Amino acid sequence: MAGKSPASARLDIDSLAVEIAGRVHALPRQNVPSVRAVRREYSKRIKGAERREVVELAKELYRQRQVHRFFGDELIAYHEGTLKTLSPRAIESLGKGMDSWDQVDCFGGYLSGPAWREGLIGDETIHKWAESPDRWWRRAALVSTVALNTKTRGGTGDAKRTLAVCERLIDDRDDMVVKAMSWALRTLSACDRRAVRTFVDEHRSDLAARVVREVENKLRTGLKNPKKKA
Repeated sequence: MAGKSPASARLDIDSLAVEIAGRVHALPRQNVPSVRAVRREYSKRIKGAERREVVELAKELYRQRQVHRFFGDELIAYHEGTLKTLSPRAIESLGKGMDSWDQVDCFGGYLSGPAWREGLIGDETIHKWAESPDRWWRRAALVSTVALNTKTRGGTGDAKRTLAVCERLIDDRDDMVVKAMSWALRTLSACDRRAVRTFVDEHRSDLAARVVREVENKLRTGLKNPKKKA
């Protein structure tokens, strides 16, 4: 990329992915703030890159598995206009291989959730994930609702679509799904307390005990676990 302006440079995907991994591994501490600082630097460097190249770079980082997946997710999310160019199939391809809660949460928070909120993917896609045999895609369906209801991230509140996903997963007792269910309902409660209260009351006997406890704590005190906070 040396000697070229940001607008004219074409990315050497393989070399750049190796370079990023080297930078991250050289950090004294590979915590989220430190890695994110490196990501911000590379977001500036690739600002003028073609959108498809940014997506390919993210995929190469996923493939190499040398840096946390959020690095690639954020490269896409913070590259102007790139997310809006992706089809539902392309967005699903970016979630391929997720195998931990933190990977799912980054995918849902930066990619699938905002894409759903902006109409890039439809309800049917999220509902398909909710019915997947793969626990991580079921969790992704619930995590994607968070973007609908987080005002600081552009959400305006959407009880109908959020609860439609929750209803599909009421009987799921996988721990990763149960925790995401609690998160989805607690986030919605900031926008529509009445809808969450009604949902919990109507489905109390079907919801996991953890979900009922944490959501009621949130409605009553504003905290998931008030005793731990105290």
